[in-house]
Amino acid sequence: MYHQIISRCAQQLEHLSIFLDKAEAFAAAKRFDPNVFLYERLAPDMYPLLSQIQAACDYAKGGAAHLSGRTPPRHHDGERTIDEARVRILETLAFMRSLTREDFEGAAERSVRLPWKAEPIRADDYLLQVVFPNVYFHAGVAYSILRKGGVDLGKLDFLGEIYRDER
Repeated sequence: MYHQIISRCAQQLEHLSIFLDKAEAFAAAKRFDPNVFLYERLAPDMYPLLSQIQAACDYAKGGAAHLSGRTPPRHHDGERTIDEARVRILETLAFMRSLTREDFEGAAERSVRLPWKAEPIRADDYLLQVVFPNVYFHAGVAYSILRKGGVDLGKLDFLGEIYRDER
């Protein structure tokens, strides 16, 4: 499970940083404060961009922690700028990359307790039904918010390059 969660989720978080880079470049070219993007949302009942970034990070670090038998590190959720959001992404990536393959030994046999579910769920179900969908959902909404705001993002910015699995 090490490869799946670290490679897939880390790559998606790296893409979030690229989205922010492009948002800053767009704002600079148009001469406005890029931080206004952080409070944009797709619909009134959806989280704004900043919360989408926080959620993607939380699901990625939570998944890595729970599957490696650790407690997820806590963030203060006090980000107010793109630079602070980027720091959260970098801290999440640093935590994930601090884990080793050995940390995930026996991960497939673990179960994970979710606050909204009475019974624990199997690790593979947690990875496939909770972690991946949520990381991709929140990253996808972040992408969509910035696209809606005029930032020049394309499909490959979201997907990234396909690379050879070097397990």
